Amino acid sequence: MSATLAESALRALQARGWTVGTAESLTGGLVVASLVDVPGASASVRGGIVAYATDVKASALGVDASLLAAHGPVHPDVARQLAEGARSALGVDVGIATTGVAGPEPQGGRAVGTVFVAVVTPEAAAVRELALTGDRAEIRHAAVREALELCVANVPEVPGA
Repeated sequence: MSATLAESALRALQARGWTVGTAESLTGGLVVASLVDVPGASASVRGGIVAYATDVKASALGVDASLLAAHGPVHPDVARQLAEGARSALGVDVGIATTGVAGPEPQGGRAVGTVFVAVVTPEAAAVRELALTGDRAEIRHAAVREALELCVANVPEVPGA
């Protein structure tokens, strides 16, 4: 399913002439890997940053350190700032971000399966909160699927295309 979503996302991005990059935490690079699995991805994909440690979210992607200190890394504003950070750090039009708890243990008061995905484009910003179930791998793969779905939903069709 993610392959089809990745293809859809790339078609939409390419139709607009937009580039994309990712900032990933719990997915550890799976979103950008799904995108680059698609032939022709290099027309849109510029790269991805895996910011697994909390301090790297701030240092590499510009997430507000006071936000991280107050709320931890699993928060909707962190997801949005990660996506914005991907846009800035990678010089792309669209940033896709993931942050959450894949398990096996809760983290920072957040239950396993609590995930936030975000997409920031030149025209919009969207964050989706998820309560995913399954084991660690299932949660991570579901987060990839949700991030790609959010991208497709937020990259509007080109009029007349």
